[in-house]
Amino acid sequence: MESISFEEARKRVLVRARAMQLPLAVEDIELSQASGRVAAHAVVADRDYPPVARSIRDGYAVQLTDFNGTCEVIGELRAGQPATISVGAGQAVEIMTGAPIPPGADAVVMVEHTTRSGSQMCTDRCPQAGEFINPAGSEVRKGAVVVPAGEVFTFPRIAMAATVGSTRVSVYRKPRVAILSTGDEVISIAATPRDFEVRNSNAWSLAAQVERAGGVPTILPVAADLYNPTRELTEAGLQHDLLLLSGGVSAGKYDIVETVLADLGAEFFFTRVAIQPGQPVVFGRARDKFFFGLPGNPASTMVCFEVFAKAMVQLLAGRTEPDWAFGWATLTHDFRHKPGLTRFLPARLDNGTLTHIPWQGSSDVPSLARANCFLIADAGRDLWAAGDWIRFLPI
Repeated sequence: MESISFEEARKRVLVRARAMQLPLAVEDIELSQASGRVAAHAVVADRDYPPVARSIRDGYAVQLTDFNGTCEVIGELRAGQPATISVGAGQAVEIMTGAPIPPGADAVVMVEHTTRSGSQMCTDRCPQAGEFINPAGSEVRKGAVVVPAGEVFTFPRIAMAATVGSTRVSVYRKPRVAILSTGDEVISIAATPRDFEVRNSNAWSLAAQVERAGGVPTILPVAADLYNPTRELTEAGLQHDLLLLSGGVSAGKYDIVETVLADLGAEFFFTRVAIQPGQPVVFGRARDKFFFGLPGNPASTMVCFEVFAKAMVQLLAGRTEPDWAFGWATLTHDFRHKPGLTRFLPARLDNGTLTHIPWQGSSDVPSLARANCFLIADAGRDLWAAGDWIRFLPI
């Protein structure tokens, strides 16, 4: 299968993910556990908000009929009290923020714009009808959707659910994501590697990325570069909602992942993308489960998850759209690359400016650890001058 563009690969992931006919499991949880989860059912308002007209300033509630700037103060209203006082012409009620507007009042004068002498309030302002009043039902009406299904429970949405009395909410179950690293050289992170071995850092970075995307990661044992153990562990990974394989997808003699997947009846949607790092990334489906074969170098694994697999995790978690958030910043220095590939390179974003971090290639984890984003060099352009705008992908 020939190499495809970055944009085409992203499109293929989205098309397949959106066409999923998988029944997403739903569970009811306490609102206190809902942060970051995806709403399975809409949350609706139990009443109008606000239920009565309220003051949005500390001041005086007044009636504008024959208003001349001087009023007799006839009482006080605090938040949490019913409006038991009526306001007539030439009268005012001292009112606090959040308190209900008393009958007869049609404006609020801010306390900062008044003077008080005994029971008399004076102001040189001419208030407008409705000024500093939040009308009943102006925020949301009873029965209206306040948190749509498919949206993530952010802290403002949790506040909204709490406001309407939803102590429990329905959310989609987090997708179970299997992570399978391959390679004779890969060992446990707790082991002491020999000179020709590397610790399995990819599995741990992927687990963190999966959790951040809304999934539950399971790290499988490392598969040696042998057919039988790779097939056995791949089959175990396909029991999950999504399988991420790291390593074994290049063109080397012992890169057997694609062979194993093909023997398991896999359908491949792409096997090579014009990006760097991560060019030999694989996306497909086997036994009704999607999988991504990610190149084994750490940067390749990280980048390919963020730009491709992350969307699948999020849609499996119930989101209606993936969170593919690219930003724009200005470069601190001139930057040049060879066009033809879309490149994702370690960089630091500070105060809206982007600085490329020199590195030794996609295995250079120390440089990646110093980065807080990836600079994105478009395939069709070779040079950016200092001060030019360029895209970046947050880490």
